[in-house]
Amino acid sequence: MQSNFYQRFRSQTESGCYGLGYPAPTFFILMAMLMCLSVSHAENRITGHWEGQIEIPGQPIAVKIDLAINDGNWSGTIDIPTQGANDLPLSDIHVVEEDGSVQVKFSILNIPGNPTFDGNLQDGAISGTFSQGGATFGFRLSRERVKVPARPQEPKPPFPYKIEEVTFQNGAVNLAGTLTLPFGDGPFPAVLLISGSGLQDRDETLVGHKPFWVLADDLSRAGIAVLRVDDPGIGKSTPHPKPPTTADFATDVEAGVAFLKQDTRIGSVGLIGHSEGGLIAAIVASRSDDVGFIVLMAGPGVPGAELLRKQNERIFDAAGIAGERKQRLLMLLDRLFPILTAEDIAEDERRQGVEEIVRSQLEINGVPPAKQDEGQVQALVEQSLTPWMRYFLTFDPRPAFEKIRIPVLALNGELDVQVDVEQNLTAIAAALDKGGNQEVTIHRLPKHNHLFQRALTGLINEYGAIEETISPEVLDLIRAWILSVTR
Repeated sequence: MQSNFYQRFRSQTESGCYGLGYPAPTFFILMAMLMCLSVSHAENRITGHWEGQIEIPGQPIAVKIDLAINDGNWSGTIDIPTQGANDLPLSDIHVVEEDGSVQVKFSILNIPGNPTFDGNLQDGAISGTFSQGGATFGFRLSRERVKVPARPQEPKPPFPYKIEEVTFQNGAVNLAGTLTLPFGDGPFPAVLLISGSGLQDRDETLVGHKPFWVLADDLSRAGIAVLRVDDPGIGKSTPHPKPPTTADFATDVEAGVAFLKQDTRIGSVGLIGHSEGGLIAAIVASRSDDVGFIVLMAGPGVPGAELLRKQNERIFDAAGIAGERKQRLLMLLDRLFPILTAEDIAEDERRQGVEEIVRSQLEINGVPPAKQDEGQVQALVEQSLTPWMRYFLTFDPRPAFEKIRIPVLALNGELDVQVDVEQNLTAIAAALDKGGNQEVTIHRLPKHNHLFQRALTGLINEYGAIEETISPEVLDLIRAWILSVTR
């Protein structure tokens, strides 16, 4: 978008900075030239790469911003490394020079709460106020590079095991992954890693971390083979022909188990599922004799509707959202879930109901109806109406747990705001006990978050800022337990 200054100038000169297009007094031509020089100087000072942070108390968020101008039209992108966000487009970019100062203002396109930076250029830095959904914080950007958090656990060669690129089929889906295998003839115990919700690559790459690569390296160094796979539709794996649900992902895992079982170097095969991956592990283990053990890392133990309501409540509490605002947001969820799961509702009526709730949620979070981006609204509606969401909300994993007789290790962090430890570990333990499983080990991990990092609040915006990918305590627990049940 053009700056206000540029728009005013262009309307006055009719042909921009290259002349008036008709004879004019020398005074006006001189003024036009001076104004062009002023705009150009401001542009040169603002365009390019900026880095800095939003000053959220105790949890500053690093950002990287690129600004450019072409024919008077500003454009830009923002990276938020700790949230895994790259090349998010900016909108409503205004650069205005008045009385020797340069005001810079822009928003992040299609993000709830209309996150907006409003600052001034001074001494080579842009500083001012960042606002989103009614909350306000300071920010500062400069040309200096922001230090990227280290990832000390990321594996580095040489590796004391084999690394093989593999592929296998699940019907029309081609699945690609990496098998790390101890040296020797075997047979070795093996695990297949199952990622959480959303498209994840084989390393489960999140906000600069590669949890599955770290886990695979640790286990394979201890003599355990590990298969980690790109989710369908990402990396080298092809997508499902139709929008998939958790049930479809379970068939992908069954194909992976069959692939491992035909390898003579592989002995007992187990599953390690993180978040939704734990749900998938339970489904597969409940109906397959080829699975010898499972590890649940923050696995759901209740239907998705119950889990998501508790998840939002935990996030609100950790983020300091309380009182009437919290209650209004929870009430919207209570309205949303029945609309999504009802069988006796027309699809156009379902869509209308979801859209009304999305618009209400945005308004509660500080985006009035007049400023709501239509593309953002419809994207949120579509996300809610996916087959995956409707399946997840209604599926109850407890009957699957009741059928599992093999060894189970279930882990949850007490700071996990996404899969509540009390709600889900309690339900998992009760269901396994009801089914008569006597080989169950459960660990509640103090000061651990959803990614099993040692954390302060458990909030998602901590994930990328923490250098640790998986705490050594968790790696030790998983490794020792697998070796104990496969000897």
